[in-house]
Amino acid sequence: MNRIDKSFKEVVAEVTRKSKEEIFNQIKEAYNTRTPEIKTALENYFKRFGYWGKLEERRGEYESLYLRATSLKEHIEDYVWLYNKLEDYRSKKLLYAILNNWHHFDTSETSISLERNYDQYWDLDIVKPSQEEVIVDIGAYTGDTILTYIKDYGLDNYKKIYSYEITPESIELLKNNTRYYPNIEVRKKAVVDYPKKVFININQEGASANQIADEGEEILEGICIDDDIKEKVSMIKMDIEGGETKALIGCSKHIKDDTPKLLISVYHNYEDLWKIPRMIDEINKNYKFYLRCYGTELFPTEIILYAIPK
Repeated sequence: MNRIDKSFKEVVAEVTRKSKEEIFNQIKEAYNTRTPEIKTALENYFKRFGYWGKLEERRGEYESLYLRATSLKEHIEDYVWLYNKLEDYRSKKLLYAILNNWHHFDTSETSISLERNYDQYWDLDIVKPSQEEVIVDIGAYTGDTILTYIKDYGLDNYKKIYSYEITPESIELLKNNTRYYPNIEVRKKAVVDYPKKVFININQEGASANQIADEGEEILEGICIDDDIKEKVSMIKMDIEGGETKALIGCSKHIKDDTPKLLISVYHNYEDLWKIPRMIDEINKNYKFYLRCYGTELFPTEIILYAIPK
């Protein structure tokens, strides 16, 4: 048994034999040994972006750590399933590093597991496009991912790009940044599970963190990709601040019928890391899975699941 398999098996065994409360207390004890600088950085980060629950030692608020313990204890078999599904040891090593970071606040493994070779989403060893690509960019922001795609793969490796964005300021920048490139269509629509009216929940930290909500100031048209795009699609990239599971439901027919390459953010809570691969596998069994992380070693974010047709 190699080192990565052995280390992952040890994490699984430890989580399996302990109760949720024991795991939570162990995580809390590990957190309490961190330096004041690390604690401040984490607590400020979780306050700015409310995806992972509250964390404030001074007030005895450890919701985020309890959510970690819950995910580890209640879904350890799902993480084992994912580990066995992952196609390469870079992915397996990363999954172990993430769980170990959640459990022990260990940054040594996350540090050496971060992706430093390729741009986010465009791992040239995994994503190999063709001239006929019909790409759906859900959460296109200002067009940064589209521009990186063109930089990495060239103008001759797509036929059409549909870009979806909800924030007016970002849409203007998206249109401006992509105006010189052919066959890029910008759609101001929220991608959800079924057609409905939705709202924008404004995040004061920046437009990239704006979310779809059930109430708010600006009303948006919520669509599902299965209804909004009738042609066959070959690639779907998705980063919509925790709305990925609903959007996947709205893409399920395309995923089932077209088997597009899927590049999905799985870090906006403590559930999507296992839940989204499970969802994709239930829709279509014909996928290989990879994981890459483009965030920081202190708390792994910018985790991307690559689901590539077999």
